[in-house]
Amino acid sequence: MGRVLIIGAGGVGNVVVRKCASVPEVFSEIMLASRTLSKCEAIAKDITHVNIQTRQVDADNTNELIHLIQEFKPKLVINVALPYQDLTIMDACLATGVNYLDTANYEPKDVAKFEYSWQWAYQERYKERGIMAVLGCGFDPGQTQIYVAHAAKHHFDEIHYIDIVDCNAGDHGQAFATNFNPEINIREITQKGKYWENGEWVEIDPMSIHKPIEYPNIGSRESYLLYHEELESLVKNYPTIKRARFWMTFGQEYIKHLQVLQNVGMTGIKPVQFKGLEIIPLEFLKALLPEPGTLGENYTGETSIGVHIKGIKDGKIKTYYIWNNCKHQDAYKDAKAQGVSYTTGVPAMLGAKLMIQGVWKQAGVVNVEELDPDPFMSQIAKYGLPWQEAINIELPHEYPNE
Repeated sequence: MGRVLIIGAGGVGNVVVRKCASVPEVFSEIMLASRTLSKCEAIAKDITHVNIQTRQVDADNTNELIHLIQEFKPKLVINVALPYQDLTIMDACLATGVNYLDTANYEPKDVAKFEYSWQWAYQERYKERGIMAVLGCGFDPGQTQIYVAHAAKHHFDEIHYIDIVDCNAGDHGQAFATNFNPEINIREITQKGKYWENGEWVEIDPMSIHKPIEYPNIGSRESYLLYHEELESLVKNYPTIKRARFWMTFGQEYIKHLQVLQNVGMTGIKPVQFKGLEIIPLEFLKALLPEPGTLGENYTGETSIGVHIKGIKDGKIKTYYIWNNCKHQDAYKDAKAQGVSYTTGVPAMLGAKLMIQGVWKQAGVVNVEELDPDPFMSQIAKYGLPWQEAINIELPHEYPNE
């Protein structure tokens, strides 16, 4: 039905390629491109039932991207490269008139900051070109926002309080490792935390607010309040929200290692001189840490990601919880990946499928909660991420009386 170009051959890219290859009636031709061609070739070689084309491309170079897109002529580009490269890939799609989808918003390489303003600025140009950019179609961001859209459509007249809760209760056997790109992961959790309350952003020191939260099939885990990009789009698209927060679990060993690395300057993003060379400490640390894509084979345990919501339905207060649990072992069996890569890659494939089929179709730049959630929600379980819901239960957060 359509050609798809996938840019990025890390842990998530591996999942996206394999899941696209499982739906050949939709993804008629697949190309995987990355700065490191050997990574693309290793993934393609392991997929025997479908031919995966591979190419080397520098995703920082818009002209290289344009040339590749013009050569392959895809219907859609799936960007699972680094968030630093979102804008160059969006520029290439704009120049060639090709639809775009990603899983994380842009952040500049020299500042530990991420927000949607840079990508939302493409709105009119994408509209005029008649092409579509879907932002943040992973799990969080991504499926969590689709959960909110589903709740808004089927369960609430007004949504007032949202808490996105993300637990990884897995064990990869490493002393210290990150479940996705180390640069992005460490930048994300060492910057200031932030949440939305009463019409404004409240900023907090990193990891300064935390509490135990109960997760299905896992139990209680200490959870830390962070800033995450889907909060920005959710409060924009659901103006009745009074408070929106994001919580993520971290083990004590992880936090201890991170604190030591911060204390000695290894998480820094400013260049330093070392023996006449200019290096960035965090990039050097990344080179020392295990590749997230290599963690899957021995990973045990599971993830649990969901959304707690409180609002109004038919004039009455209503509470709602929707979530997915994903076992790392099941993710590896299905896509040779650990659960964090899997829960990001599967929604990206389904979002791309809906775009190629014309189910999700509109010109411009959109976040996933702006699209009809029903086609996604009706299919996502089939591809490996079933969801569950609970209505009018006591949620593990303090909400003001209404």
